[in-house]
Amino acid sequence: MENGAVYGPTTEENPGPARGGRSGLAAYFSLGRLRLHRRLFKVLQLLLSLLAFVCEEVVSQCTLCGGLYFFEFVSCSAFLLSLLILIVYCTPVYDRVDAVKVKSSDFYITLGTGCVFLLASIIFVSTHDRTPAETAATVFGFLASFMFLFDFASMVWEKRQESQMRKPEATRRTEATEPLNA
Repeated sequence: MENGAVYGPTTEENPGPARGGRSGLAAYFSLGRLRLHRRLFKVLQLLLSLLAFVCEEVVSQCTLCGGLYFFEFVSCSAFLLSLLILIVYCTPVYDRVDAVKVKSSDFYITLGTGCVFLLASIIFVSTHDRTPAETAATVFGFLASFMFLFDFASMVWEKRQESQMRKPEATRRTEATEPLNA
């Protein structure tokens, strides 16, 4: 019994964190913090801004390059910011930071990115040379900016719904009992 033979077949020394239904990176990645429509918006923002950036990078020459460079900066920044927000929502980082600050940052980043991306797309459309790569980049740019703005609109709608749900009961009761012509 001193050699540990009794405990060998029934116990494990250190099972480790890789036990259970999910292991590896999947154990640290969860999409459950975002509703389905918000998840869809975030993934589309990521993909469309990446496609806009890649199509813009294919452009080999330009006559008015200011719009191209601005679009390049904005599309790359939008991709990186949307990737960052998605990583924060889907990893244990979300548990380590204040959830209110994450949602507030997401709210303002989404609004700012959508507006600036829309502006960059408009400027690029007015200055590009009408090559297929530039046209594809602007289409993806407009689609990405709309996804950012739709996501912002859905966040505004969710905030409005939450504020109506938190309305004090006394206020609701007073509104229901007051006459309409008072």
